[in-house]
Amino acid sequence: MTRTLVTLAALAFVFGCGGQPTDQMTEMSAASETEGKTEAMPAEEPADSTTAEATETETEGVLEDTLASDNLPEDLYINIDVKDRGVIKVKFHTQDAPKNVTNVANLAIKKFYDGLTFHRIIYGFVVQGGDPEGTGRGGPGYTVEAEIKRKHKKGSMAMARTGDQVNPERRSSGSQFYLCLEDLPQLDAGGYTVIGDLVEGMEVLEKLGQVKTGQMDKPVESVIMESVTVTTQ
Repeated sequence: MTRTLVTLAALAFVFGCGGQPTDQMTEMSAASETEGKTEAMPAEEPADSTTAEATETETEGVLEDTLASDNLPEDLYINIDVKDRGVIKVKFHTQDAPKNVTNVANLAIKKFYDGLTFHRIIYGFVVQGGDPEGTGRGGPGYTVEAEIKRKHKKGSMAMARTGDQVNPERRSSGSQFYLCLEDLPQLDAGGYTVIGDLVEGMEVLEKLGQVKTGQMDKPVESVIMESVTVTTQ
């Protein structure tokens, strides 16, 4: 019974998180409860609108120029250097989730993630970060089209989102992502976009999963993404 309750609570946690600024999140919640309104979607896909003419350059393997979703390298990685803990390296699913991969990769290239935290950690479930507010409600101000194809395995990286009531298209958060601490088939039914799988640093991820947390599953001591880079090797 206890394990079931923990799983249900964890599911609600990921399902309720999205990439909207705090004021927008409050408005969406109020609308869904009182008027049945749904979230307005951006007219254009932000992942492509600023990158259509971008070209790729590298400095010691680190990409410096933004990417276009229709011209992604086959091998593309995101490297998360967690302060005082080590590096987590994830290989992106460039074929199965090109729009979401492009969005996250470009945010990393622009240094959006540098200095942000993993604001929620649930032992045996997920480690979540990418919110500039550190509350679980922040983001760049837009969402990204869902690309739901891959399953949640241990070490998978996927995008958080708001729930179906306000987000029936299951669009991804603009910046918040989570890393799976175990195989999580229960999230496959919920419909989240998986954008990559860990290839290095499993021991780092497992240690993060054991960090002491307080209210709202927030780490007692900040877990900081000191630098986040994108590479082709």
